[in-house]
Amino acid sequence: MSAAPPLGLSILLPILLLAVAWAAVAADVLAAGRAAGRPVPWAVAAVTPAREALRLLVGQRRRTVGGDELLRGVGGAVLPIAALLAAAVLPLGMRPVADLGAGVVWFNAMEVFAWAAVWLVGWGSNSTLSLIGGYRFVAQGLAWELPHMFALITAAVGAQSLRVTDVVAAQGGLWFVLIMPVAFVAFLLSVAAMAFWGPFSAPVGRDVAGGAAAELAGVDRLVFVAGRWLLLVAAAAMAVPLFLGGGHGPWLPAWAWVLVKTLAVLVALVALRHRIPTIRMERWTEFSLVVLTPATIAQALVVTLVVLGEGGF
Repeated sequence: MSAAPPLGLSILLPILLLAVAWAAVAADVLAAGRAAGRPVPWAVAAVTPAREALRLLVGQRRRTVGGDELLRGVGGAVLPIAALLAAAVLPLGMRPVADLGAGVVWFNAMEVFAWAAVWLVGWGSNSTLSLIGGYRFVAQGLAWELPHMFALITAAVGAQSLRVTDVVAAQGGLWFVLIMPVAFVAFLLSVAAMAFWGPFSAPVGRDVAGGAAAELAGVDRLVFVAGRWLLLVAAAAMAVPLFLGGGHGPWLPAWAWVLVKTLAVLVALVALRHRIPTIRMERWTEFSLVVLTPATIAQALVVTLVVLGEGGF
């Protein structure tokens, strides 16, 4: 591990994540209004996150008979914490808060904590529908972890390092998205699945009254929703150093390129949510295991052979 980063960088990370999540929520409101044929003014979309947060803050918390409030509270708190810890290895420009030697592994490990968090929320509520939502998320995460992991491995093999800053440095001449398109697409789809976003929203689906979050209200729901958005932002931002060259780019400073690329990925994920309907989980699971996993393994194999044969890209 490199020397400890300046305190300002550690403080800046959660502020940036919250700001980008705010922008993503506003963009989602705009896209939802346009998809419904009722365009929402920019000003209204911009204040919607604050309005919803205040509404939930003053809302009454819900208690269920026989519910385990400790487990449910821990699960809700772990979700945003896991997102923040995952984002610690993201280069803010060219330097992350924590430049870990196994940063790629750390990022994936923090995502796995999200599985436990959502499952604990569903289990701790002592509600059938909540428990179904929790198990749905675990099943979805297990199915999509394989292509997600192979996409991460492919980028790490291409850079011959598990350090995220080394992956960025390896893309000084050519972005990995151009030579690893299958891994990039698999990563974006698995990001949506890990954040139970858009077509992967079955764990919080209406058919089970909101699934894992069915019994959450007030501050509990605010923490859960915020954690979900932060997880989406952190995972989308990881696509930038892994496949989109990190802070590399002309004219703008490195941090500006990271921000622009992250927003572009989030716009694509927001568009995905409003263009593809929620599909039954077994269909997505079958696609992940039968189609995407072999495709990402083949992509990783090709990259490995190139690295072994030519010593890198």
